[in-house]
Parts: sequence; C-alpha cells; structure tokens
Amino acid sequence: MNFLTEKSPHIRRKDSLFRMLLDVCIALFPVEAMAIVVYGWNAVRNIFISVFVMAAAEFVCVLLRNRIPYDGNKHTFKEHFLHGVKAYSIPANLMAPIVSGAIFALIMPPSSDPLPIIYIALITGALVGIILGKLVFGGTGQNIFNPAAVGMVFAKVCFGSKFSYVSSWYFPEGVYTGGTLLTGLDSIHVAGMSDFVGKYAEIGNTSILDMFLGRMPGVIGEAFSFMILLGLVYLLVRRALDWRVEASFFGTFLVLMSLAGLIVSTRIDVNFFQFMGFELLSGGLLFGAVYMLSDPVTMPITSPGRVMYGMIAACITVFIRLFGALPEGMVYAILISNMLAPVIDRPRWASQRYTWKKILALGIIGSTALLLVGLGMGFGGKVA
Repeated sequence: MNFLTEKSPHIRRKDSLFRMLLDVCIALFPVEAMAIVVYGWNAVRNIFISVFVMAAAEFVCVLLRNRIPYDGNKHTFKEHFLHGVKAYSIPANLMAPIVSGAIFALIMPPSSDPLPIIYIALITGALVGIILGKLVFGGTGQNIFNPAAVGMVFAKVCFGSKFSYVSSWYFPEGVYTGGTLLTGLDSIHVAGMSDFVGKYAEIGNTSILDMFLGRMPGVIGEAFSFMILLGLVYLLVRRALDWRVEASFFGTFLVLMSLAGLIVSTRIDVNFFQFMGFELLSGGLLFGAVYMLSDPVTMPITSPGRVMYGMIAACITVFIRLFGALPEGMVYAILISNMLAPVIDRPRWASQRYTWKKILALGIIGSTALLLVGLGMGFGGKVA
C-alpha cells in the first residue's frame, strides 16, 4: 500500500488553496470596509503596513530557502534571486500572508499615545507573527500557531500600555484614550468577593445595539458584529470553514456563560439577556471565532477532533473572562487550542469515527467546565 503525504490545509472539496484564501479575503472585506469608514486613515495604515510586512517577510524567506545549492561554482546574487523567485507561489506565498496581515491589522488598535508607537507595534508584531508563528515551522501548511494571534499577543505585551482605542464614530471629540470596553469594565476595583458588582453591575449601562453596530472602543475590526456575521455566512456557504468548530465553540460558550449569567442575575440587578449579549458582542469573540479559530492549518484534521478543539477554545475563553487577570481571553484561547491540536490529531486515537471513547471525552470536557464555572461563580467570580 502506498501512502500519500501532504501538508495542510487538507481541503476535502474541489476548490484550490488559492480559492479558499480568496474566500477568506472576501469574507474579511465587509469588516475592512466598515473599519475604514469608521477609523479612516488609521485603518488603512494598519492594513497596509501589516500586509506589506508579512508579505515581504514571506518573500525574503522563500528566497533564502531556495538559494542555489552549493555545486562548487560561485553564483551571483542575481542568479540566487532568480532561482528563488521560481519557487515563489502566489497562493501559498502571497495570498496566505495577505490574509494573515489583514487579520492582524483588524485586531490591532487604531492609534497609540504617543502616535509613533503604533507604527513600531504594527511592524514588529507583524514580523514576529509571520516569523515565529509560521516561517520557523516551514511556511504555509506547517505552522501550528495562528500568525496573526502570535503577532497580536507580542504587540499587546510589549506596547499595550500605549494603545489608544479611539473611534470618531462613538467618541466624536476623540477624547477617549482608555482601553477596550472589556478592559474598562474589568479595571473597576470593588472590595470584597461576596457580591457580584464591578464589571457585572456596569453591564446594565451598556447598549447592546451600540455594541452590535460597533459604536464602542476597541480594536479596529472586532466591534462590527453585523459585518463579521456576514463574513461567517459567506464562509459557511462557501464551505471555507468547518461548521463543527463554530457550532462546538459557540454552543459550549453559550452553555457556560448561561450558567454564569444565571448566577449573576440572582445576585445583582443584571438582566440575563443583557449579560449574554454583552459577553457575545464584546471583545474579539466573534472575530476570533470566525476568522482565526477556524484556520484550516492550525486546527485538527478529524471531525471529532474539531468538535473537541472548538469546545476547548470556548472553555478557555470563558475561564479567562470570568476568573482570569486578563479582560479578554479569545486570542489566548486560540493559541492554546492551536498548541493542543497536534495532540488531538495523534494517530493513536485520531479518526473520523465518533467512538464511545471520543463521546465520553467530549462529555467529560463539557461537564468539567460546567462544574468549574459553577463552583467559581459560586465563590464570587472575578470582582477583584
């Protein structure tokens, strides 16, 4: 028997890699267009710098990897350059960094204080994301981490204190220089762990409609929920993402957050549906789930594995939001889930069949997460 080994993404349909990446670009267009309308030059700058840096880094990497092998002769730079260019592939080496660069740009803030910091953050974040998140693993199809998520975490850790989340739509005078909506609510300090106040009490003062339309502080792409949902519908129709990942992620998130919402609503005067709307529409939950979590390169191959992958990402997101020191957990959940994908795909237990062992494992993950959320919220939740 002969086995054919191919690197990811593994596409179970007639479309090519180029068409799949083009579908993602088309799905991103409504979010990009809305970001440009609201943020103007800031959004254009983010997208241009991020895409250019990632595409240039990919091009240089292809040239370096495809130099003329040593044959005893001395070759000129031009000969090495032309030899490397022959190995350059538009679908893998151009379209892929365009998609990663656009996603990275949309999960970055529109400005910084002082302003030059945003340029440094964009350039270094894009470089770190494409190099450490992708190229060191061998390039397209061999990376285990989402490059945009790696770049965003690096930029946030290094320059986050200087970021400014200003929207001229929501703040006409441009006076807001604080963090995102989640950051602002999470920073409220309330003494005592027995009462659900602070972050949860402020949810009632937040307009769900404003959140849905993007009239709130945040990174330039995460707030436009309607446009993100349009992209989701398009990707599902085009089968450019796996519905199992989306269904397992949102299903698990809704169940766990519903339990948290029920506990919160019994302790303080917070409407359950207001709570759920806030958790669904705030932060990068929708954007990350639609455009980053479903990356076919970094998620498991098998159907049961993808269900487990989505559940794990949802559990981590909920735990960080409810109990962690960070206000937003989506990007970290994506990276941790990426790290676990090879374990889920281990040949010893990975298969397309839903065996009783796999169903039991999924049940254990879900029930354990429910128990932890219930116990954690019972002891006070995150109201430090």
